[in-house]
Amino acid sequence: MTEQNERQLQFPQLNKPAPAFNAKTTHGNRTLEDYKGKWLVLFSHPADFTPVCTTEFMGFANAAEEFSAMNTELLGLSIDSIHAHIAWVRNIEENFGVNIPFPIIADLSMEVAHSYGMVQPGASDTAAVRATFIIDPEGIMRAMVYYPMSNGRSVKEFLRLVKALQTSDENSVATPENWVEGEPVIVPPPHTVEDAAGRKDKGYDYVDWYFSKKTL
Repeated sequence: MTEQNERQLQFPQLNKPAPAFNAKTTHGNRTLEDYKGKWLVLFSHPADFTPVCTTEFMGFANAAEEFSAMNTELLGLSIDSIHAHIAWVRNIEENFGVNIPFPIIADLSMEVAHSYGMVQPGASDTAAVRATFIIDPEGIMRAMVYYPMSNGRSVKEFLRLVKALQTSDENSVATPENWVEGEPVIVPPPHTVEDAAGRKDKGYDYVDWYFSKKTL
């Protein structure tokens, strides 16, 4: 296996430190350390001036204030130059009336793309660079989602997922399928026979010893 293929096979790991970076962006240089103390949504695109990605950029831009209210920063990435990024941002504002408030990494060297496993074997140089990563305030990778070229991401899902992760961290609970803020959460299952036997009397929304919910 060649060194290049080994790089292409590199993936970050959940619940491990996210790969560090020091990258040129449309808002100046950015490092992972710059985001310490905040949640970060890092999302990548194969190239500027692509239609599906344009809709996603607008979606993230329109939700930027909602992310900010959750102590969450947005950071885009594309395998293109700073000048191409600036032209794309200006084009989106001129054609769609949407201002892009977040920085965009110019990753012509593909260094960040490779360190985050965005370029997958068998793909062209940039075709597979379309992924989303959620990194917590300590720089730990908490979620990774990869998408095909043909289908746009749901920005609402990332808003939901960040809120779910924050809720789990703050309350030591899990969240069920399609959970949204205000709905009941899942109580962690008991770890001893004694705790399992007494679970019904804890005041939870009890279904069985391993499955109980509560409202925060």
